Amino acid sequence: MHRLARSLPRITRVVAFPRVLRCLHTQYDDKYSAKLLKVAEERGLSLSELKEQIKREQEQRVRPTRLPQKAEPGPLDSVRKDSSPVKPLSSILNLSRIISTPHTEEQISALWTVYHASRSNGTGRGYLCASIPLELYTRMTTTAAKYPLFVVPLRRERDPSDVPGEGEADSAHEFYFLQWSFHEAPPVPSAVDDLFFPPPPASEVNPQTTTVMFTPLQEYKMRGSFATPYLVLTFYTDLARSHGLVLLRGEITPAAAAGSEGVDGRYLLRQDDAHRLSMGVQNFFLWDGKDNLDREQLVKAFHETPDQFEWEELLKHAI
Repeated sequence: MHRLARSLPRITRVVAFPRVLRCLHTQYDDKYSAKLLKVAEERGLSLSELKEQIKREQEQRVRPTRLPQKAEPGPLDSVRKDSSPVKPLSSILNLSRIISTPHTEEQISALWTVYHASRSNGTGRGYLCASIPLELYTRMTTTAAKYPLFVVPLRRERDPSDVPGEGEADSAHEFYFLQWSFHEAPPVPSAVDDLFFPPPPASEVNPQTTTVMFTPLQEYKMRGSFATPYLVLTFYTDLARSHGLVLLRGEITPAAAAGSEGVDGRYLLRQDDAHRLSMGVQNFFLWDGKDNLDREQLVKAFHETPDQFEWEELLKHAI
């Protein structure tokens, strides 16, 4: 357990925050409405019809089929060819179709958004999504490879009946412990999934897939590596070399899976809190050497000089 977990600050109440979009919209992908309409027009569909079509395609892909005993096995699109524990992207998107009928980055981003917006009976509840340029992903993971652990503070407002004492701030905070994990790099997809197809040149190999798990710092302090993840972010790099794009998928843990009532009877984390934690990854791991120099120093201190880590300084960057 990280030594700083022992110096856990006081955690206080939860308060509602303004509504956020179902899918995580970062600075890279905030114009999806026009993109979705464009994809729908290209297919001769309305926006609602496009969502239904993608939903039906997904249901067909996951529906089990019975093969004749002597039938030759078909393409292994949804079966992992490595030991990664991550659900393969090919079980979500038809990668062969994306490659065989060329899609632009904008079209792929729009399809990614529509797919997640159609989850949970069309509410998108429990999921986040985003499309990230490869260059930004590379910068974030370069930092994460060296500093894979950190704590993200979420700002909370005090209950009006709880008058702060002398010297106490008007707002309270809740802390979430995060951990990056690196997995095997997925193969560069092709129009035909051929096991005998020669591997691509080394220069075209995809970067590693990564995941980021969040759990309340209080729970991590008590249970260590057995703590329940409340939010898991997966960065899919299958299309990194072919399209310069990394697809982010966030999954909030259902309350039933953890034997808990959750925040609304369904999930362990509210949608807006999951959104803010996801933004925390960008805030603390995407360094540019200028505007976020303080955050860079905090991440370094958390690992290199934990005895000198200043919680008060971290609170200045609460989300």
